[in-house]
Amino acid sequence: MARNDDDIFKPKLGRIRSLGGARAKSYVNRVLHQISAAGKKGFGSSAGSRVFSGYRIGRGNDALRHRRAGHRFGPSYRRVVIKTRITKFNSSGPKNGIGAARAHLRYIQRDGVAKENEPGQLYDATHEEADGKAFLERSEGDRHQFRFIVSPEDATEMADLKPFVRDLMQAMEKDLDTQLDWVAVEHFNTEHPHTHIVLRGKDELGKDLVIARDYIAHGMRRRASKILTLELGPQTMREITDKFRRQVDQDRFTDLDRELVRDAEGGVIETNVKPVTPADRLKHAMRMGRLRHLERQGLAREIQDGEWELSPNLEATLRRAGERGDIIKTMHRGLNQAGLDAGASEFAIYDPSDDRARVVIGRIIDRGLHDELNDGHYVLVDAADGRVHYIALDPKQDMDDLPKGAIVEVHPASNKMKPSDRVISEVARRNSGLYSPDTHAAYDPSASPEFIQAHVRRLEALRRMNIVRRFTDGSWEIPDDISERIAERQKPADRYPGQINTLSSFSLERQVNAEGATWLDRQLVSSSQLPAGGTRFGKAATVALQRRQEYLIEQGWAEDQNGTIRYRKNLLNLLRQREVQVTGEKIAKENKSTFVQTSNGGRFDGVYRKPVHLASGKFAIIEKSKEFTLVPWRPALERQRGKTVAGAIHGTSVSFDFSKKRGIGIG
Repeated sequence: MARNDDDIFKPKLGRIRSLGGARAKSYVNRVLHQISAAGKKGFGSSAGSRVFSGYRIGRGNDALRHRRAGHRFGPSYRRVVIKTRITKFNSSGPKNGIGAARAHLRYIQRDGVAKENEPGQLYDATHEEADGKAFLERSEGDRHQFRFIVSPEDATEMADLKPFVRDLMQAMEKDLDTQLDWVAVEHFNTEHPHTHIVLRGKDELGKDLVIARDYIAHGMRRRASKILTLELGPQTMREITDKFRRQVDQDRFTDLDRELVRDAEGGVIETNVKPVTPADRLKHAMRMGRLRHLERQGLAREIQDGEWELSPNLEATLRRAGERGDIIKTMHRGLNQAGLDAGASEFAIYDPSDDRARVVIGRIIDRGLHDELNDGHYVLVDAADGRVHYIALDPKQDMDDLPKGAIVEVHPASNKMKPSDRVISEVARRNSGLYSPDTHAAYDPSASPEFIQAHVRRLEALRRMNIVRRFTDGSWEIPDDISERIAERQKPADRYPGQINTLSSFSLERQVNAEGATWLDRQLVSSSQLPAGGTRFGKAATVALQRRQEYLIEQGWAEDQNGTIRYRKNLLNLLRQREVQVTGEKIAKENKSTFVQTSNGGRFDGVYRKPVHLASGKFAIIEKSKEFTLVPWRPALERQRGKTVAGAIHGTSVSFDFSKKRGIGIG
């Protein structure tokens, strides 16, 4: 039988579409996705109005349902605020896995959190002093970790929070039907004493501990409230009244506001109901007082007698006002500890839209945690504009580069595409959605190998954010909606509006007689020095510049020619080379090895060991056999610690090649 060409099946492969991220969805997530896509509602008449979301999958749901059936919490019960974070561990990266757990334990045990401004002390179910190192060793291989902040509303009435926390964890063991492995630290460094609890993500059988989200959201809080009420007794009417009375004039979102929002229908609340009992009359008076206060703030208005309209932005506005009040208290405390003084007009919360402070340069006078649950830090910067700026930092920020006294620059965080992103997108668009160094070179023949390798490094960063995908042949799949994905992944810029760069990890005082090329030197040789004002940083910087200038003249690096200061040619490079040489010889003597200085244009390869902070900047120790060299440090190096790297020196910059192929490439 003759074969017809029309019967021959010829598959034609198209480009591989994005899978929506490098990680495959878990089985449970796939099931929930299909249920949601099918429009399936909750099961049973009581849950018929809710979409099934897996909210009750895991341990603790049964205990929560039984308690709900036979018990309701009234106003006499004492409130406990519990914040929860589930941290998923990852084996790659310097800030992931056990490294992140170790850093968190270090944060919650830092100085000044105990009653007498002492470091925090870990404890557990049976020991007053728990072994944090042993806890971390037991946590090796865990998939995730639970972190709780437990803050009893009446914690100041308790002599010790430990018995309460132990009772809570014991009750949780009964609810979850497993023993729990946890450590905790008490904090008394705020007006609300609280406890940090770190719980392993394994049950007593070594399996992954999965706690129902419903229990985390409600069950823990109910358990804690019941235990606290049993310990201190129910709230008396006088205590409840006093708490509400204090809330009438507060500029934050209060329980009174929560009640008003709950009772409002369509944003309107009726107040012409006549109270009967004395307690009701007192409560009504406080609600009216709160409404009058909100009216003065522009958050409520009386549309007619007995009817009030609440602003739709009431909760968000009051929460921002409360956060601002907390920030002002933090700034006052930081200035007092630094022995400085500033008026209210000199306080500023960093805002990129403020043209006066779009870019802030100054010194760090204080730092701490603004988000203890996520290890998010803040810094107070005494700036050259004469103001003190509060900057909330992304939890991913490496705080080792930001010691007190460091000179830093703050500029707006961007959630937009970088120029390199636009080039990558255009190259991929012309190549069926694929990017490679060869296609980039064909697209732009004038592009240097260093320029192309910089785009590859950007692609590595985008791959870690699950935006692009790399293939074994060195090509990259670029999604059509790359701009939207970048904007989505960089949304933290809304909460953390400032990015911070370290200009010098040395304080002004240390820079005066430092051997290397300091920030002061860069200011002295610059054609446009930083305009410094105010009586704090501005004055201190002016004095330090004068002293540094005198030091350079004494050391022969500058000359005073009839009042005009002449600096040696190529001063910054000479100072940098001298400091690198002196530091390298010192490290070589300590480690009994040989230091080899890499010259400009020279190449190097070896194992990246660790960074070292110098007056000239941050350098990386690259070790090979019994020799090592110092090269300028780059953030991408931290993911290669303990691995072989190669690269080349280009003046004050360096390009790296992290590929696994043999030989030295230029990045």
